Amino acid sequence: MEITLAALQGRWTTLVIREFLRGSRTFTDLRHALPMLSDKVLSDRLAHLTEAGVLDRHRHPGRPPRVHYALTPQGHRLGPVLQALWDWGSHPSG
Repeated sequence: MEITLAALQGRWTTLVIREFLRGSRTFTDLRHALPMLSDKVLSDRLAHLTEAGVLDRHRHPGRPPRVHYALTPQGHRLGPVLQALWDWGSHPSG
């Protein structure tokens, strides 16, 4: 459980992963989908998730070079975890 929580640490991380559950994305795609994130925070989250083995980073040559990110098989396994967190949070306690 600690490994999962470490991968999900940081504000906005779950929203970034949610975007990847819809398919691969570029940095620009994410900036448009999550305009409330600064470029620095988004870069930090992408680096963290790549280091944690949640995302794969693919650099495509060209001018300018494009970088695509996609969930790893391990990253895809976070889908049900995020759904469970959403379900738990959407039910008021009582």
